[in-house]
Amino acid sequence: MKKYKRAYIEITNICNLNCSFCPITEREKSFMHMEEFESTIAQVAPLADQVCLHLMGEPLAHPNFKEIIELCEKYDAQIQLTTNGILLKRYADFIINSKAIRQVNISAQSYMDNFPNKDFTVYLDDIYKFVESAMLKRPELYLNIRLWNIQDANNAHCSDGNELVFTYFEEKLSIKINRNLELGRIKSKKLKERLYFHFDSRFEWPRLDKPVQSQIGRCNGLVDHFAIHADGSVVPCCLDDQKILNLGSLKATSLNEILNSELARTIKEGFIKNQLKAELCQKCTYINRFKK
Repeated sequence: MKKYKRAYIEITNICNLNCSFCPITEREKSFMHMEEFESTIAQVAPLADQVCLHLMGEPLAHPNFKEIIELCEKYDAQIQLTTNGILLKRYADFIINSKAIRQVNISAQSYMDNFPNKDFTVYLDDIYKFVESAMLKRPELYLNIRLWNIQDANNAHCSDGNELVFTYFEEKLSIKINRNLELGRIKSKKLKERLYFHFDSRFEWPRLDKPVQSQIGRCNGLVDHFAIHADGSVVPCCLDDQKILNLGSLKATSLNEILNSELARTIKEGFIKNQLKAELCQKCTYINRFKK
């Protein structure tokens, strides 16, 4: 057992789409350089069961994506890849054949959000070609098609878009998909073998100018995961897209030192004791999801 379930490494904060649910970032657009990534993955791999190549940005847009995955193989890191799927066919065979990649998450809601008036089936055809090939050539690979909760009133295209996806995969897989969604802690619907739909509702990104939610509560940040920005900044949580709670930089300090710093320990111990020590955590609406 490793110390953390997941580590998020943002290899780039650059994206080829402009989704309404992604915040406008004021951070400088950047790619993580290969030397920096190797130093990072060498420190992360022994600590985390899975490495998620995502925080902001589109990982397949990184010009050295293949080399990054090869480094993950070198350091025996198990990778969870999250992509909007636009560039998926460019790397389809490479991803399917990679020993490092354990799971691929395809955010279908991204295409719907950006191109509401385009033929959605053209996009789905490319996704299905990848899914079909993956199930045939590498059945142990987990595949998630991500969608917004069909009951999510914040997305006008959600219900119609989800129904198109349901119908499309029913026809392709010759199955019947139950439309009833009981989205408590279980957010996935199994379609076939290791192919799933994964649902979630939209959320607010935490900001210091938001009202205080509570000083009591918990989060999984630093308890089972942490995140690293493309510039090497380490933050407690995968929702800290603006690195407001910057624990330190890997360009100056080792990961172990950062994760064992006084600030990191204070935040983590607070979560364990059901206390929100950091101002950002007190103003984060996502903590409400952890209430019983």
